[in-house]
Amino acid sequence: MQAVLVGGTATHVRRLLLNVRPVQRSLVQLQAARMASDAAGTAEESPIKYLGQEEAQQIDQELFNEYAYSVDQLMELAGHSCAVALAKSYPLTSLKKDATVLVCCGPGNNGGDGLVCARHLKMFGYNPSVFYPKRTDKPLYKNLTIQCEQLDIPFLSHLPKPQLLSDGFSYIVDALFGFSFKGEVRPPFGDVLKTLKEVTVPICSIDVPSGWDVEGGNPDGLQPEFLISLTAPKKCAEKFAGRYHYLGGRFVPPGIIQKYELNLPTYPGTEPCIRLH
Repeated sequence: MQAVLVGGTATHVRRLLLNVRPVQRSLVQLQAARMASDAAGTAEESPIKYLGQEEAQQIDQELFNEYAYSVDQLMELAGHSCAVALAKSYPLTSLKKDATVLVCCGPGNNGGDGLVCARHLKMFGYNPSVFYPKRTDKPLYKNLTIQCEQLDIPFLSHLPKPQLLSDGFSYIVDALFGFSFKGEVRPPFGDVLKTLKEVTVPICSIDVPSGWDVEGGNPDGLQPEFLISLTAPKKCAEKFAGRYHYLGGRFVPPGIIQKYELNLPTYPGTEPCIRLH
C-alpha cells in the first residue's frame, strides 16, 4: 500500500510541476519531498544546520540583494517572533512583578530587533522597559524608539545594580550584539554584560548571547536561560545549555534553504517561531 502511495504522490507532483512558474517550483519541490517521505514512512530527518559567521552574513546579503527584503522588514519579522517565543516561554499568568521586562539594546540590528520585541511585548500585555545606552541617528532606529515611546515604554537612563534588576524585573532580554560581533566588547557594554551576569532572573538572548564568539561560544560569558536563533541557529548555539531554544524569523525562502542545506524544521500552522528544545 505504501508503494502505491509513494508512486501516486510522485505522479501528482510531476503534474503540478508542469503547471507552475519557476518561482513557485521550489515550494512545490519542498512539499513533494515531505509528501513522499510521509508516504514512505522511512525517511530520516536531517539535523538542522548551524551556521558559521561568514555563512550567516552571506545569507543576510542574499536576502537583501537577491530577494529584495529591506532591513526594517526583516527586523519587524524577527522582533515579532522574539516576542511570541518569549510569551510562550514566560506567559503572563506565570509572572510576578507586574510582568515587568527589561530589554537591553545595542547599537546595531540586534538592538533594533530588541526595540521591535519590546513594542510587541507591550501589545501582548507585558510591561517592558528599555535600556538603550548607545543610540544612533539612523532614521530606522529613531523611528523604532519613537514607536516605543508612544506606547509609554520607559527608557532607562542608566542600568541599575544587579540586585535592583533582579528585584524589579521578571526577566531581561539581551539584544546587545548579534552574529556580526567580533573582537573585544567596547564601553559601555563591558559593564553592562558584567551586570547582567550577576542578576538572578532569567536572561533571554536574541540570536547570539552577547559577548559570545559566534562560532565558539563563551563559557565564561552570559549563560542565558532562553535563546531564540534567527534565520538559522549559529554554531555557538551548540554550546547553549539553557532551558528554552527557539528558532524564529519565518522568512527564509525555499531557494536559500536548499542552497545552504539548512534543514529547517517545519513551523507549525501560522506560528512565527518553533521550539528546538
